[in-house]
Amino acid sequence: MDLIKKHPVLTFQHKKKVEFLFDGGSMEGYEGEPIAMALHANGVKIYRVTPELRQPRGFFCAIGKCSSCFMVVDGVPNVRTCITPLKAGMKVETQRGKGKIAIPTEARRGQ
Repeated sequence: MDLIKKHPVLTFQHKKKVEFLFDGGSMEGYEGEPIAMALHANGVKIYRVTPELRQPRGFFCAIGKCSSCFMVVDGVPNVRTCITPLKAGMKVETQRGKGKIAIPTEARRGQ
């Protein structure tokens, strides 16, 4: 029987461990891994709640083609967390509904 001796998975090394915030709490993941993978490794299964039926959605396609993993990342809604790399200090939040972009008061006044 031939064994695979050379393959990228066999020599895979995680990058450095980093902290990030999820819904206000601190979590750890590996820099550069998809945000969704870090959340999954920390036991998070719900990433957003749909606008109309208010149903939970979580990990599904893992290739950025669906909307199940949309979350608010650093204040930006509708981020596909299955293809967005994790960085130290990111603020990740469960998205409820369609997501809203926070607009500073000065910008609303046209200043």
